[in-house]
Amino acid sequence: MITQEIKDFLNLQKLGYVATVSSDGKPNISPKGTLIGWTSKTLAFANIRSPDTIKNLQDNPNVEINVIDPLLRKGYLFRGMAKTIETGDTFEAILNYYRINGIKSPINSIVLVDISNVSEVTSPLYDIGISEQAIKSKWQKHFTNL
Repeated sequence: MITQEIKDFLNLQKLGYVATVSSDGKPNISPKGTLIGWTSKTLAFANIRSPDTIKNLQDNPNVEINVIDPLLRKGYLFRGMAKTIETGDTFEAILNYYRINGIKSPINSIVLVDISNVSEVTSPLYDIGISEQAIKSKWQKHFTNL
C-alpha cells in the first residue's frame, strides 16, 4: 500500500496536511512537516505542537492526510486510523529516525496511522491534456516571481 515510491515522495515533499474532527464535529486541518512512511501500512508524524490534532484523535481516531507536490500538482490522499505513542521500541525507533534526519524540536509523542486507503491526487489540468512539464514550469515561474 505505502510503496517505496510513496515513501520517497513523502521524504521529498516535507509538508502534508492532517485532517481530524473535534468532539463537537468541527473540522481541523493541521500542517505536518514530519510525515513519513514508516511501514508499508503505516504513516507516522511527530507531535511537536499539535494539541488540537492529538485531542481530536483521542476522541475520534479517523484521519485523512493529504500531501501534494506544489510544482507538479500531484500527490496522495491517505485515510486511516491513528494512535498516539509516547514510549516503547517503535517510539524510540521513530524518534531516532527524526533526530538523525535533523528534527531538533521537542517531540511530545508520535502518531502512527494505520492506512486503510491510499489514492492518487492530480490537478484537473492533467485531465485536459496539459503536460507535467508545462504544469511544473508554470508553478516554478510562479514561485520564482514571489
